[in-house]
Amino acid sequence: MSLTPGEHGPRELRTKAPGPPEPAGTAAAGRPYPRPAMTVLRTELRRGSAPWTGPAVAATILTTMVAKSAEWQGSWNDTQDLLHVSATLVAGPLTAAAGCWQGGREHRRRTGGLWLSVPRARLTRLVMAALPVALWAAVGYLVALAGVLAATWPYAGAGGPSPALAVGDLSVLVCLAFVGLVVGRVCRWRLTAPVLAGLLYVGLGAPGYLSSEARFLSPATQYWLRDSVPVWWFAPVMAVWTGGLTLALVLGYAARRRVLALVPLAAALCAAPLIVSTGEGMFRADPAAARPVCGDTVPQICVAGLEGPLLPEVSGALAGMLSRLDGVPGAPVRYVDGEARPGSGEAVLPGLTRGWGVIRDELPDPADYVSQVAYQLTHRECSDAEYGGPAERLRLLETDDAVASWLAARDERFTGSPHPARLTAMADADRRVWLGRYLASAGSCDPKQVPVL
Repeated sequence: MSLTPGEHGPRELRTKAPGPPEPAGTAAAGRPYPRPAMTVLRTELRRGSAPWTGPAVAATILTTMVAKSAEWQGSWNDTQDLLHVSATLVAGPLTAAAGCWQGGREHRRRTGGLWLSVPRARLTRLVMAALPVALWAAVGYLVALAGVLAATWPYAGAGGPSPALAVGDLSVLVCLAFVGLVVGRVCRWRLTAPVLAGLLYVGLGAPGYLSSEARFLSPATQYWLRDSVPVWWFAPVMAVWTGGLTLALVLGYAARRRVLALVPLAAALCAAPLIVSTGEGMFRADPAAARPVCGDTVPQICVAGLEGPLLPEVSGALAGMLSRLDGVPGAPVRYVDGEARPGSGEAVLPGLTRGWGVIRDELPDPADYVSQVAYQLTHRECSDAEYGGPAERLRLLETDDAVASWLAARDERFTGSPHPARLTAMADADRRVWLGRYLASAGSCDPKQVPVL
Protein backbone atom coordinates (compact mmCIF):
# COMPACT_ATOMS: atom_id res chain seq x y z
CA MET A 1 0.00 0.00 0.00
CA SER A 2 1.38 3.34 -0.92
CA LEU A 3 1.58 6.06 1.62
CA THR A 4 0.10 9.41 0.87
CA PRO A 5 2.23 12.35 1.77
CA GLY A 6 1.73 13.40 5.39
CA GLU A 7 -0.40 10.37 6.34
CA HIS A 8 2.01 7.84 7.97
CA GLY A 9 5.36 8.91 6.56
CA PRO A 10 7.58 11.73 7.77
CA ARG A 11 5.98 15.14 7.76
CA GLU A 12 7.09 17.57 5.19
CA LEU A 13 8.93 20.56 6.58
CA ARG A 14 7.30 23.73 5.39
CA THR A 15 9.16 27.00 5.45
CA LYS A 16 7.81 30.42 4.69
CA ALA A 17 9.04 31.79 1.45
CA PRO A 18 11.21 34.80 1.93
CA GLY A 19 9.45 38.11 1.29
CA PRO A 20 10.03 41.79 1.72
CA PRO A 21 10.98 42.90 5.24
CA GLU A 22 8.12 44.02 7.50
CA PRO A 23 7.98 47.73 8.24
CA ALA A 24 9.15 48.83 11.67
CA GLY A 25 6.42 49.05 14.24
CA THR A 26 4.24 46.35 12.59
CA ALA A 27 3.36 43.08 14.29
CA ALA A 28 3.31 39.73 12.53
CA ALA A 29 -0.48 39.69 12.67
CA GLY A 30 -0.62 42.91 10.70
CA ARG A 31 -1.51 45.22 13.60
CA PRO A 32 0.78 48.14 14.48
CA TYR A 33 2.81 48.03 17.65
CA PRO A 34 1.78 50.63 20.25
CA ARG A 35 4.01 53.64 20.23
CA PRO A 36 6.50 53.50 23.12
CA ALA A 37 5.68 57.03 24.28
CA MET A 38 1.93 56.37 24.37
CA THR A 39 2.49 53.08 26.17
CA VAL A 40 4.54 54.80 28.85
CA LEU A 41 1.97 57.59 29.19
CA ARG A 42 -0.94 55.18 29.57
CA THR A 43 0.98 53.25 32.20
CA GLU A 44 1.86 56.40 34.15
CA LEU A 45 -1.74 57.60 34.01
CA ARG A 46 -2.93 54.40 35.69
CA ARG A 47 -0.15 53.67 38.16
CA GLY A 48 2.03 55.41 40.67
CA SER A 49 1.18 58.60 42.53
CA ALA A 50 -0.04 60.61 39.52
CA PRO A 51 -3.64 59.24 39.50
CA TRP A 52 -4.12 60.53 43.05
CA THR A 53 -3.55 64.10 41.87
CA GLY A 54 -6.92 64.41 40.12
CA PRO A 55 -9.13 63.42 43.10
CA ALA A 56 -6.96 65.49 45.44
CA VAL A 57 -7.29 68.61 43.30
CA ALA A 58 -11.05 68.16 42.86
CA ALA A 59 -11.62 67.50 46.57
CA THR A 60 -9.51 70.49 47.61
CA ILE A 61 -11.35 72.91 45.33
CA LEU A 62 -14.81 71.59 46.16
CA THR A 63 -14.16 71.63 49.90
CA THR A 64 -13.06 75.27 49.72
CA MET A 65 -16.06 76.24 47.62
CA VAL A 66 -18.63 74.41 49.73
CA ALA A 67 -17.29 76.05 52.89
CA LYS A 68 -18.04 79.49 51.37
CA SER A 69 -21.11 78.68 49.30
CA ALA A 70 -23.05 81.65 50.72
CA GLU A 71 -20.52 84.01 49.12
CA TRP A 72 -20.77 82.84 45.50
CA GLN A 73 -23.75 80.68 44.65
CA GLY A 74 -25.92 83.54 43.41
CA SER A 75 -23.54 85.05 40.84
CA TRP A 76 -21.48 83.71 37.93
CA ASN A 77 -18.74 86.27 38.53
CA ASP A 78 -18.52 85.65 42.26
CA THR A 79 -18.43 81.91 41.59
CA GLN A 80 -15.50 82.08 39.20
CA ASP A 81 -13.67 84.65 41.30
CA LEU A 82 -13.59 82.35 44.31
CA LEU A 83 -13.01 79.30 42.11
CA HIS A 84 -9.98 81.06 40.62
CA VAL A 85 -8.46 81.58 44.06
CA SER A 86 -9.27 78.02 45.16
CA ALA A 87 -7.71 76.52 42.04
CA THR A 88 -4.54 78.60 41.91
CA LEU A 89 -3.78 79.46 45.53
CA VAL A 90 -4.92 76.21 47.17
CA ALA A 91 -4.90 73.48 44.51
CA GLY A 92 -1.92 75.01 42.69
CA PRO A 93 0.65 74.30 45.45
CA LEU A 94 -0.88 70.84 45.84
CA THR A 95 -0.31 70.15 42.14
CA ALA A 96 3.28 71.40 42.39
CA ALA A 97 3.86 69.11 45.37
CA ALA A 98 2.52 66.15 43.39
CA GLY A 99 4.86 66.98 40.53
CA CYS A 100 7.75 67.36 42.95
CA TRP A 101 7.08 63.92 44.45
CA GLN A 102 6.95 62.49 40.95
CA GLY A 103 10.25 64.15 40.13
CA GLY A 104 12.01 62.58 43.09
CA ARG A 105 10.84 59.08 42.20
CA GLU A 106 14.06 58.09 40.39
CA HIS A 107 16.18 59.02 43.39
CA ARG A 108 13.92 57.16 45.83
CA ARG A 109 13.98 54.03 43.66
CA ARG A 110 17.68 54.43 42.84
CA THR A 111 17.06 54.09 39.13
CA GLY A 112 18.86 57.24 38.04
CA GLY A 113 21.83 55.32 36.68
CA LEU A 114 19.52 52.95 34.79
CA TRP A 115 17.76 55.84 33.06
CA LEU A 116 21.11 57.21 31.91
CA SER A 117 21.58 54.08 29.80
CA VAL A 118 18.30 54.67 27.95
CA PRO A 119 18.70 56.39 24.58
CA ARG A 120 15.66 58.59 25.19
CA ALA A 121 16.49 62.29 25.59
CA ARG A 122 16.43 63.91 29.00
CA LEU A 123 13.76 66.41 27.97
CA THR A 124 11.53 63.61 26.70
CA ARG A 125 11.85 61.72 29.97
CA LEU A 126 10.97 64.83 31.93
CA VAL A 127 7.88 65.54 29.84
CA MET A 128 6.69 61.95 30.08
CA ALA A 129 7.07 62.06 33.86
CA ALA A 130 5.34 65.42 34.36
CA LEU A 131 2.53 65.00 31.84
CA PRO A 132 0.53 62.42 33.87
CA VAL A 133 0.50 64.73 36.89
CA ALA A 134 -0.51 67.71 34.73
CA LEU A 135 -3.29 65.77 32.99
CA TRP A 136 -4.72 64.42 36.23
CA ALA A 137 -4.62 67.90 37.79
CA ALA A 138 -6.49 69.23 34.75
CA VAL A 139 -9.12 66.49 35.09
CA GLY A 140 -9.58 67.29 38.78
CA TYR A 141 -10.02 70.97 38.02
CA LEU A 142 -12.54 70.33 35.24
CA VAL A 143 -14.58 68.06 37.51
CA ALA A 144 -14.64 70.74 40.22
CA LEU A 145 -15.46 73.42 37.63
CA ALA A 146 -18.42 71.45 36.31
CA GLY A 147 -19.76 70.79 39.81
CA VAL A 148 -19.45 74.40 40.96
CA LEU A 149 -21.04 75.85 37.82
CA ALA A 150 -23.88 73.34 38.09
CA ALA A 151 -24.48 74.48 41.68
CA THR A 152 -24.56 78.13 40.58
CA TRP A 153 -26.81 77.72 37.56
CA PRO A 154 -30.21 77.54 39.39
CA TYR A 155 -29.56 80.78 41.31
CA ALA A 156 -27.44 82.98 39.03
CA GLY A 157 -28.92 85.79 36.98
CA ALA A 158 -27.88 87.14 33.61
CA GLY A 159 -24.48 86.54 32.08
CA GLY A 160 -22.56 83.30 32.31
CA PRO A 161 -19.20 81.76 33.20
CA SER A 162 -16.06 83.20 31.64
CA PRO A 163 -14.05 80.71 29.53
CA ALA A 164 -11.00 82.99 29.80
CA LEU A 165 -10.76 82.49 33.57
CA ALA A 166 -11.19 78.73 33.27
CA VAL A 167 -8.46 78.50 30.62
CA GLY A 168 -6.15 80.66 32.71
CA ASP A 169 -6.61 78.57 35.85
CA LEU A 170 -6.13 75.36 33.89
CA SER A 171 -2.86 76.58 32.38
CA VAL A 172 -1.58 77.58 35.83
CA LEU A 173 -2.15 74.07 37.21
CA VAL A 174 -0.39 72.48 34.23
CA CYS A 175 2.57 74.83 34.61
CA LEU A 176 2.88 74.16 38.34
CA ALA A 177 3.01 70.41 37.70
CA PHE A 178 6.08 70.89 35.49
CA VAL A 179 7.66 73.34 37.93
CA GLY A 180 7.22 70.88 40.77
CA LEU A 181 8.79 68.05 38.80
CA VAL A 182 11.89 70.10 37.97
CA VAL A 183 12.27 71.06 41.63
CA GLY A 184 11.89 67.40 42.61
CA ARG A 185 14.65 66.41 40.19
CA VAL A 186 17.02 69.10 41.44
CA CYS A 187 16.35 68.82 45.17
CA ARG A 188 16.27 65.20 46.34
CA TRP A 189 15.21 65.82 49.93
CA ARG A 190 12.15 63.77 50.85
CA LEU A 191 10.38 66.78 52.41
CA THR A 192 10.87 68.95 49.35
CA ALA A 193 7.25 68.46 48.20
CA PRO A 194 5.49 69.85 51.32
CA VAL A 195 8.06 72.64 51.69
CA LEU A 196 7.54 73.62 48.05
CA ALA A 197 3.76 73.68 48.57
CA GLY A 198 4.12 76.01 51.56
CA LEU A 199 6.50 78.34 49.78
CA LEU A 200 4.26 78.53 46.72
CA TYR A 201 1.21 79.29 48.88
CA VAL A 202 3.01 82.25 50.41
CA GLY A 203 4.63 83.34 47.17
CA LEU A 204 1.41 83.23 45.14
CA GLY A 205 -0.75 84.84 47.81
CA ALA A 206 1.55 87.62 49.07
CA PRO A 207 1.29 89.85 45.94
CA GLY A 208 -2.46 90.07 46.47
CA TYR A 209 -1.85 92.34 49.47
CA LEU A 210 0.02 94.89 47.37
CA SER A 211 -1.62 98.05 46.08
CA SER A 212 0.63 98.11 43.03
CA GLU A 213 -0.59 96.80 39.69
CA ALA A 214 2.31 94.36 39.85
CA ARG A 215 0.08 92.15 41.98
CA PHE A 216 -1.55 90.91 38.77
CA LEU A 217 1.68 89.12 37.87
CA SER A 218 0.73 86.51 40.45
CA PRO A 219 -1.65 84.03 38.79
CA ALA A 220 -3.41 83.57 42.15
CA THR A 221 -4.40 87.22 42.71
CA GLN A 222 -8.09 87.64 43.44
CA TYR A 223 -9.79 89.76 40.78
CA TRP A 224 -13.07 90.77 42.54
CA LEU A 225 -15.26 90.23 39.48
CA ARG A 226 -18.51 91.56 40.90
CA ASP A 227 -19.62 93.47 37.80
CA SER A 228 -16.75 92.84 35.39
CA VAL A 229 -15.34 90.22 33.02
CA PRO A 230 -11.85 89.73 31.54
CA VAL A 231 -10.93 91.35 28.24
CA TRP A 232 -10.52 89.10 25.21
CA TRP A 233 -6.72 88.94 25.43
CA PHE A 234 -6.58 88.12 29.13
CA ALA A 235 -6.16 84.34 28.79
CA PRO A 236 -3.50 84.39 26.01
CA VAL A 237 -1.33 86.98 27.73
CA MET A 238 -1.50 85.27 31.12
CA ALA A 239 -0.71 81.93 29.45
CA VAL A 240 2.34 83.47 27.78
CA TRP A 241 3.47 84.90 31.12
CA THR A 242 3.11 81.74 33.22
CA GLY A 243 3.81 79.29 30.41
CA GLY A 244 6.87 81.19 29.22
CA LEU A 245 8.48 81.10 32.65
CA THR A 246 7.68 77.41 33.05
CA LEU A 247 8.98 76.45 29.62
CA ALA A 248 12.17 78.42 30.23
CA LEU A 249 12.71 76.52 33.48
CA VAL A 250 12.10 73.14 31.80
CA LEU A 251 14.36 73.87 28.82
CA GLY A 252 17.06 75.32 31.03
CA TYR A 253 17.10 72.11 33.06
CA ALA A 254 16.59 69.37 30.49
CA ALA A 255 17.26 70.62 26.96
CA ARG A 256 20.50 69.78 25.20
CA ARG A 257 20.77 73.35 23.95
CA ARG A 258 19.86 75.29 27.04
CA VAL A 259 20.14 78.55 25.18
CA LEU A 260 16.69 77.74 23.78
CA ALA A 261 15.29 78.66 27.20
CA LEU A 262 15.87 82.30 26.33
CA VAL A 263 13.07 82.25 23.76
CA PRO A 264 10.14 81.52 26.14
CA LEU A 265 11.80 83.66 28.79
CA ALA A 266 11.84 86.62 26.41
CA ALA A 267 8.17 86.04 25.57
CA ALA A 268 7.28 86.03 29.27
CA LEU A 269 9.25 89.21 29.91
CA CYS A 270 7.39 90.90 27.03
CA ALA A 271 4.01 89.92 28.51
CA ALA A 272 4.87 91.16 32.03
CA PRO A 273 4.94 94.92 31.20
CA LEU A 274 1.59 94.61 29.42
CA ILE A 275 0.02 93.00 32.50
CA VAL A 276 1.47 95.55 34.92
CA SER A 277 0.69 98.60 32.77
CA THR A 278 -2.89 97.49 32.15
CA GLY A 279 -3.64 96.35 35.71
CA GLU A 280 -7.34 96.51 36.44
CA GLY A 281 -7.89 97.47 32.82
CA MET A 282 -7.69 93.75 32.04
CA PHE A 283 -11.31 93.62 33.23
CA ARG A 284 -14.18 95.47 31.55
CA ALA A 285 -17.72 96.12 32.68
CA ASP A 286 -19.98 93.12 32.32
CA PRO A 287 -22.61 93.96 29.66
CA ALA A 288 -25.16 91.84 31.53
CA ALA A 289 -24.81 94.08 34.60
CA ALA A 290 -25.73 97.21 32.63
CA ARG A 291 -29.13 95.83 31.58
CA PRO A 292 -31.63 96.27 34.46
CA VAL A 293 -34.31 93.70 35.16
CA CYS A 294 -37.66 95.36 35.93
CA GLY A 295 -40.94 94.04 37.26
CA ASP A 296 -44.47 94.90 36.18
CA THR A 297 -45.58 96.39 39.49
CA VAL A 298 -46.67 99.99 40.04
CA PRO A 299 -44.43 101.67 41.03
CA GLN A 300 -41.86 99.78 39.01
CA ILE A 301 -38.94 98.04 40.70
CA CYS A 302 -35.71 97.48 38.76
CA VAL A 303 -32.65 95.59 39.95
CA ALA A 304 -29.27 95.14 38.30
CA GLY A 305 -29.08 92.59 35.52
CA LEU A 306 -26.92 90.21 37.56
CA GLU A 307 -29.45 90.30 40.41
CA GLY A 308 -32.54 89.43 38.37
CA PRO A 309 -33.43 86.31 40.39
CA LEU A 310 -33.82 88.51 43.48
CA LEU A 311 -36.55 90.68 41.92
CA PRO A 312 -39.47 88.66 43.40
CA GLU A 313 -37.84 88.82 46.85
CA VAL A 314 -37.35 92.59 46.60
CA SER A 315 -40.89 93.19 45.32
CA GLY A 316 -42.38 91.14 48.14
CA ALA A 317 -40.29 92.88 50.80
CA LEU A 318 -41.21 96.38 49.57
CA ALA A 319 -44.93 95.67 49.12
CA GLY A 320 -45.88 97.06 52.56
CA MET A 321 -43.86 100.27 52.18
CA LEU A 322 -45.22 100.90 48.69
CA SER A 323 -48.80 100.52 49.95
CA ARG A 324 -48.10 103.25 52.52
CA LEU A 325 -46.93 105.56 49.75
CA ASP A 326 -49.89 104.77 47.51
CA GLY A 327 -51.60 108.00 46.49
CA VAL A 328 -48.93 110.26 48.00
CA PRO A 329 -48.08 113.15 45.65
CA GLY A 330 -44.44 113.07 44.54
CA ALA A 331 -43.87 109.46 45.63
CA PRO A 332 -41.30 107.62 43.50
CA VAL A 333 -42.71 106.00 40.39
CA ARG A 334 -39.63 103.80 39.92
CA TYR A 335 -37.06 102.22 42.19
CA VAL A 336 -33.70 101.50 40.55
CA ASP A 337 -30.52 99.73 41.57
CA GLY A 338 -28.00 101.72 43.58
CA GLU A 339 -25.37 101.54 40.81
CA ALA A 340 -27.65 103.41 38.39
CA ARG A 341 -28.20 107.16 38.37
CA PRO A 342 -31.75 107.87 39.48
CA GLY A 343 -33.73 110.22 37.29
CA SER A 344 -36.79 112.32 37.99
CA GLY A 345 -39.32 110.46 40.09
CA GLU A 346 -36.90 107.61 40.81
CA ALA A 347 -35.55 106.34 44.11
CA VAL A 348 -32.40 104.32 44.78
CA LEU A 349 -32.36 100.74 46.01
CA PRO A 350 -29.42 99.45 48.04
CA GLY A 351 -27.09 97.10 46.18
CA LEU A 352 -28.37 93.59 46.78
CA THR A 353 -25.20 91.54 46.65
CA ARG A 354 -22.80 94.27 47.74
CA GLY A 355 -22.90 94.03 51.50
CA TRP A 356 -26.30 92.49 52.11
CA GLY A 357 -25.15 88.91 52.59
CA VAL A 358 -27.52 87.60 49.95
CA ILE A 359 -27.59 83.81 50.04
CA ARG A 360 -28.48 82.33 46.67
CA ASP A 361 -31.73 84.06 45.65
CA GLU A 362 -33.05 85.00 49.10
CA LEU A 363 -32.78 88.15 51.18
CA PRO A 364 -31.50 87.17 54.63
CA ASP A 365 -33.34 90.05 56.39
CA PRO A 366 -36.15 91.58 54.29
CA ALA A 367 -37.25 93.88 57.12
CA ASP A 368 -33.79 95.41 57.43
CA TYR A 369 -33.61 95.83 53.66
CA VAL A 370 -36.90 97.77 53.69
CA SER A 371 -35.56 99.96 56.50
CA GLN A 372 -32.55 100.87 54.38
CA VAL A 373 -34.77 101.75 51.42
CA ALA A 374 -36.89 103.98 53.65
CA TYR A 375 -33.74 105.55 55.10
CA GLN A 376 -32.50 106.46 51.62
CA LEU A 377 -35.86 108.10 50.87
CA THR A 378 -35.62 110.32 53.95
CA HIS A 379 -31.87 110.85 54.27
CA ARG A 380 -30.45 114.35 53.71
CA GLU A 381 -26.77 115.31 53.77
CA CYS A 382 -26.47 118.64 55.57
CA SER A 383 -23.84 120.28 57.71
CA ASP A 384 -24.66 121.63 61.19
CA ALA A 385 -24.50 125.20 59.90
CA GLU A 386 -27.04 124.49 57.15
CA TYR A 387 -29.65 123.35 59.66
CA GLY A 388 -29.73 126.82 61.22
CA GLY A 389 -29.12 125.69 64.79
CA PRO A 390 -29.13 122.71 67.16
CA ALA A 391 -32.84 122.87 67.83
CA GLU A 392 -33.77 122.98 64.14
CA ARG A 393 -31.33 120.16 63.37
CA LEU A 394 -32.87 117.96 66.09
CA ARG A 395 -36.42 118.58 64.84
CA LEU A 396 -35.51 117.71 61.24
CA LEU A 397 -33.63 114.55 62.22
CA GLU A 398 -36.51 113.38 64.43
CA THR A 399 -38.95 113.99 61.58
CA ASP A 400 -36.79 112.10 59.08
CA ASP A 401 -36.40 109.16 61.44
CA ALA A 402 -40.11 109.08 62.20
CA VAL A 403 -41.05 108.98 58.50
CA ALA A 404 -38.49 106.25 57.80
CA SER A 405 -39.73 104.21 60.73
CA TRP A 406 -43.38 104.58 59.70
CA LEU A 407 -42.66 103.62 56.09
CA ALA A 408 -40.73 100.53 57.18
CA ALA A 409 -43.30 99.65 59.89
CA ARG A 410 -40.58 99.53 62.55
CA ASP A 411 -41.84 101.85 65.30
CA GLU A 412 -39.85 100.12 68.06
CA ARG A 413 -36.93 102.52 67.44
CA PHE A 414 -39.09 105.44 68.64
CA THR A 415 -40.64 104.17 71.82
CA GLY A 416 -41.70 107.19 73.87
CA SER A 417 -41.32 109.62 70.94
CA PRO A 418 -44.50 111.50 69.91
CA HIS A 419 -43.46 111.88 66.25
CA PRO A 420 -44.48 108.45 64.84
CA ALA A 421 -47.65 108.58 66.89
CA ARG A 422 -48.58 111.94 65.31
CA LEU A 423 -48.01 110.54 61.84
CA THR A 424 -50.05 107.43 62.59
CA ALA A 425 -52.90 109.46 64.14
CA MET A 426 -53.39 111.58 61.00
CA ALA A 427 -56.32 110.89 58.74
CA ASP A 428 -55.36 109.12 55.54
CA ALA A 429 -56.04 112.13 53.32
CA ASP A 430 -54.16 114.52 55.62
CA ARG A 431 -51.23 112.14 55.90
CA ARG A 432 -50.96 111.86 52.10
CA VAL A 433 -50.89 115.65 51.78
CA TRP A 434 -48.29 115.99 54.52
CA LEU A 435 -46.11 113.21 53.06
CA GLY A 436 -46.36 114.88 49.65
CA ARG A 437 -45.00 118.12 51.12
CA TYR A 438 -42.30 116.17 52.94
CA LEU A 439 -41.13 114.31 49.84
CA ALA A 440 -41.09 117.57 47.87
CA SER A 441 -38.51 118.87 50.36
CA ALA A 442 -36.26 115.82 50.07
CA GLY A 443 -32.61 116.82 50.18
CA SER A 444 -33.31 120.35 51.42
CA CYS A 445 -31.43 121.60 54.49
CA ASP A 446 -33.64 124.68 55.05
CA PRO A 447 -35.87 124.10 58.11
CA LYS A 448 -38.43 126.50 56.66
CA GLN A 449 -38.99 124.26 53.62
CA VAL A 450 -39.31 120.96 55.50
CA PRO A 451 -42.59 120.25 57.29
CA VAL A 452 -41.95 118.88 60.75
CA LEU A 453 -44.08 116.78 63.06
